[in-house]
Amino acid sequence: MLTIYSDDHHLHHGRCELMDGQLMPCFEMPSRADHVLERVKARALGPVEAPQDFGLAPILRIHSPAYLEFFKGAWERWTEFNRDGDLLPYTWPARTLRTVMPTSLHGQLGYYSFDGGAPITAGTWQAAYSAAQVALTAQADIQRGARSAFALCRPPGHHAAGDLMGGYCYLNNAAIAAQAFLDQGHKKVAILDVDYHHGNGTQSIFYERSDVLFASIHGHPEAEFPFFLGYEDERGEGAGAGFNFNYPLPAGSGWDTWSAALEQACGEVQRYDADVIVVSLGVDTFKDDPISQFKLDSPDYLALGKRIAALGKPTLFVMEGGYAVAEIGINAVNVLEGFQSAQ
Repeated sequence: MLTIYSDDHHLHHGRCELMDGQLMPCFEMPSRADHVLERVKARALGPVEAPQDFGLAPILRIHSPAYLEFFKGAWERWTEFNRDGDLLPYTWPARTLRTVMPTSLHGQLGYYSFDGGAPITAGTWQAAYSAAQVALTAQADIQRGARSAFALCRPPGHHAAGDLMGGYCYLNNAAIAAQAFLDQGHKKVAILDVDYHHGNGTQSIFYERSDVLFASIHGHPEAEFPFFLGYEDERGEGAGAGFNFNYPLPAGSGWDTWSAALEQACGEVQRYDADVIVVSLGVDTFKDDPISQFKLDSPDYLALGKRIAALGKPTLFVMEGGYAVAEIGINAVNVLEGFQSAQ
C-alpha cells in the first residue's frame, strides 16, 4: 500500500487550544504523524512518497474562495499586531447575533471558526495545503488503478466545512479527495468516518447530495464534541435525503458495541454500491485516548481493516484523529495491515 506523506505538517505546531475552561497544550501535535510514519516504515507497509501539487483548484471544489483567502492571509494580518502567540478566536456569531462579515481580523476569524481548537500559526496554511495535496496524491494513485492508498494527512480535516474551521481541522482532506473522484468520472463515493468525533464538516458538505454517501460512527453528541451535529435523525436533505447515516454511541463503548455499529454502516455502504470508498481514519476510539471515551484495543483495528476490505472496493484511507501518541502508529497501521491481509 502506497503511503503519501509530507514533512510540511511540522510547520503547524499550535501552542495551545481552548478546552475545559483553560488554554491547554494542543493534543493535535506533529509527533502524531511522526509516529504513524515510523510504524509504516517499521512494518514495511509499502513505499512512502511525497505529494504532488495539484494547486488550489480541487480545494476550491469544496471550500469557498472567501474562506481560503481569509485562511491563507490570516497569519500575516496577525503579525501586524506585533503578537507572537497563536491566533485563536474569542467571539462567534451565536444564535442571537447577526451572521455578518466584519472587517476586523478577529471578527472574521470568529465568523470562519466554530471553536477555539484550531489555532493558526505561521505555518498552518502551508501544512493544511500540503495535507490536502497528500490526500489528492493518494487519490490519484487509486484513480490510476491501485486498490488502496494511505494519505497520512496532518492537520486532520473532517471537522472543516466549506467555509468553517474547528476541531483541529482547516481543510477537509477526505471531502476534497471524494470530490476529486467524482470530478474524474466516478458516479458514487462513500465516506466511512470511524473517528471518535463526528465528522460534522464532511456531513455538512455533502448533506444535500446523493453522489456521496456519508456514514459516521462516533461518540454521542449529547455529551461529546462537536455537540451540535451527529444525531441519528440527520439523514440528509433534498437530493441527499437518505444518504447520511450517523451511529452515535455512548461513552465506554467497546468493540462489541462499536463493531455492531460498523456492521450497520458497512451495510449501508454496500447497498449504496459506491465506485470507491474514502475512510476518515481516526484512531481516537482507542481505550487510552486522552480526549475520547471508547474502549477499542489495538487488535480491534486489525478487525476493522478486514471488515472494510470485505466491502470489495478501491479504498482511500485519510488520516484524521488519534491522540494517544505512543499508540497511534500501531493502531492506524493495524487498520491498514488488516485491510491488506484480507485482499
